[in-house]
Amino acid sequence: MSKVHAAITAVQGYVPDYVLTNKELESIVDTTDEWITSRTGIKERRILKGEGLGISDMAVHAVNGLLKKRGITADEIELIIFCTTTPDLQFPASANILADKIGAVNAWGYDLQAACSGFIFGLTTASQFIESGRHKKVLVVGGDKMSSIINYQDRSTCIIFGDGCGAVLLEPNEEGNGIIDAVLRTDGSGRQYLHQKAGGSVKPASIETVTNNEHVVYQEGQAVFKFAVTNMANVAAEIMERNNLTADQVNWLVPHQANKRIIDATASRMGVGADKVMINIERYGNTTNGTIPLCLWEWESQLKKGDTLILAAFGGGFTWGSVYLKWAY
Repeated sequence: MSKVHAAITAVQGYVPDYVLTNKELESIVDTTDEWITSRTGIKERRILKGEGLGISDMAVHAVNGLLKKRGITADEIELIIFCTTTPDLQFPASANILADKIGAVNAWGYDLQAACSGFIFGLTTASQFIESGRHKKVLVVGGDKMSSIINYQDRSTCIIFGDGCGAVLLEPNEEGNGIIDAVLRTDGSGRQYLHQKAGGSVKPASIETVTNNEHVVYQEGQAVFKFAVTNMANVAAEIMERNNLTADQVNWLVPHQANKRIIDATASRMGVGADKVMINIERYGNTTNGTIPLCLWEWESQLKKGDTLILAAFGGGFTWGSVYLKWAY
């Protein structure tokens, strides 16, 4: 009997209409287009506008598009893993809210929080349900409304993040395609460099925390960059070595879109040329859990059955990891 792999059989993304350019940021905070572009590679990012809209609303667009593309209905979905750092509410889970909004009446689900590495953590987790035979159709959604937790007076963070969401459908595959291997890592000592100061059980929301603007992303950029540029590159190289893959055998690197220099360092460590690297950071910025599925969505037409993909990410926590998969369609 052939080994069952969890294969991506459909992908869809969604980004809001509003474009926040570097030029507009120049009028909001002390920065310049040249400074942002040279240090991050970002030219613009999308922002979700409108009262009462959250990450689940972007996910509805992505998932409905995916279902239509795959030719299935929401009631066929058995499990939803929603990877997000900006859920609609503290509870219930955004996965539950999404299931209700799309009519996935037969699905159970939960949220997974691993910052920018969340999507590859979720993809790996979801694959276990497929490989075990427990489920046949699992949705992995990755996305964030980062604008909801950004201080637009802090030039070290507001230039980086944007809003967006992507989703993939996992189904069983016995042809050798799908998720082959994953290397996932965490180091909680890194939390001091990238976190949200208030809003959790350690420091619940209060008038003081709101006044002090503690419900936004806090980042020590240099420390995060140094750790990310090394570890994201190392883990991508590690998964190649574990699976005896050469650079020539890798068709695509799908990196988390945090910083162009981190992406370049990862590609260099792998020995992969720029023509094999998916990059859309210049248009969307860092959408946290949304970056990798958005890349897969945008490059879908260029992917061929059997292509070897290496996914790599790094996030707050610290979290980081890499996934090796073969494209299934």
